[in-house]
Amino acid sequence: MERSVADGEPLKYSALNHELHRLIREISAQTVAADMLERLNGQLVRHQFQLSLRPGRPQASLPEHLAMISAIIGRQPTEAEEATRRHLRSVITALRETEEAQ
Repeated sequence: MERSVADGEPLKYSALNHELHRLIREISAQTVAADMLERLNGQLVRHQFQLSLRPGRPQASLPEHLAMISAIIGRQPTEAEEATRRHLRSVITALRETEEAQ
């Protein structure tokens, strides 16, 4: 993900972002939540793709993703939850800004 941001490859970043989210769902072992998110994924993919192409968005979301990864690897559930909540708030804000601009 870092390399795709540094190389200015938003499509690659978008694909890696999707894979990261899939891995987090898998690692969580929360099957009910993962199933629900999979069903919603069809609606989310369009927005994730749009955000990844938005200038500056990959640079904004990369540190959020890295914080989530670090907390998960460090087995720090409270920090992982906080990092995920920060990321989700950032995504919601970016989606709202995108809607307002259209």
